[in-house]
Amino acid sequence: MALKAVDTNEAVAETMSSAMIFLLASACGLVAANIYYAQPLAGVIGHELGLSPAATGLIVTLTQIGYGLGLLFVVPLGDLVENRKLIVGTVATAVLALIAAALAPHAGPFLFAMFLVGVSSVAVQMIVPFAAHMTPAAIRGRVVGNVMSGLMVGIMLARPVSSILSEFVSWRGVFLVSAVAMGILAMVLHRQLPRRMPDAKLPYRALLASMAELARTTPILQRRSAYQAAMFGAFSLFWTTTPLYLSGPAFQLTQGQIALFALAGAAGAIAAPIAGRVADRGWTWGATLFALITAATSFLVTHIAPEGSHLSLALLVVAAIILDFAVTTNLVLSQRAIFALGAEFRSRLNGVFMATFFMGGAVGSALGGWAYSHGQWTAASWLGFALPVMALGFFLTERRSEQRAVRVG
Repeated sequence: MALKAVDTNEAVAETMSSAMIFLLASACGLVAANIYYAQPLAGVIGHELGLSPAATGLIVTLTQIGYGLGLLFVVPLGDLVENRKLIVGTVATAVLALIAAALAPHAGPFLFAMFLVGVSSVAVQMIVPFAAHMTPAAIRGRVVGNVMSGLMVGIMLARPVSSILSEFVSWRGVFLVSAVAMGILAMVLHRQLPRRMPDAKLPYRALLASMAELARTTPILQRRSAYQAAMFGAFSLFWTTTPLYLSGPAFQLTQGQIALFALAGAAGAIAAPIAGRVADRGWTWGATLFALITAATSFLVTHIAPEGSHLSLALLVVAAIILDFAVTTNLVLSQRAIFALGAEFRSRLNGVFMATFFMGGAVGSALGGWAYSHGQWTAASWLGFALPVMALGFFLTERRSEQRAVRVG
């Protein structure tokens, strides 16, 4: 048994084993990676399926739209439907979607399959609240941080892994390999996860309506969503524009070298378990301040050395690591804070939070591409710097009562 003590109605554990934490973290990483596998392969996929260069962007866009809709309409079911069944069913849907993408004969079925890949990838945002439910408040931050480290590693490794794997098994093989992994994962989760039946008895429509009310009346949710939207916007801007910058005339790196750069950035995921422990000690305010300042600083360090020099490249690697560290830190701190608001609507809170900051990431990515096309890395990096600075300005208006509420939670 992974849990020492489980209430059959609440699925609340006194402790959670290291094996269970590892399973949940691995599940988060494997599922989250599905959103990003297609990004470095979009050009090759579009060419084979007959998509125009403009339409090729739909591969990424439809995946993101599916994920965003899943956050709003599927994740809240965690407050209504037995959690193990919901998680396993969503992962099983990912298996079917990935197989459909791998076998798609032309663009239409492939794009629809990628939309479903996005929808089914929200299983990640069911697993994280599930981990919080199974953990007592005193160590909830630590456990959520450990699980979130798997999520961040999956996000960071997905692009380089898909690039490298496609050299051996083609882009279709990448999706088939992931489908096999998802199938195995679904079986393991069905066998290992305890059942948890939520308390909510609301009809589905009322459940969705309650999300708007939670967003309107919950200051901590509003603030943490705003902070993370700005942070994830900076993160998305950085990882949208740096491949263009590194492959350009200043550095002239190959795709393989850029993949290694992305692998180095994954080191920032070590922040997740650290942030969780910090939150458990009640140091959320100071750690948030540190994260926001660190994120802004990451863009500044890229301007220290002459463009194209070895030192400049090394500083870009440093910037990637500390930016990922800062974004991951703020993410874990934020989820720890909102999960403390109440178990009965934890999935709905997480759905609102994730949908908000995901939109911030989409805006950051779009603005980054626009800024880079007009002013290269100089314009993009200063825009990236501005996003956490704006969040910092908002953060400094936080009242003492709100600070205490986070510490008590």
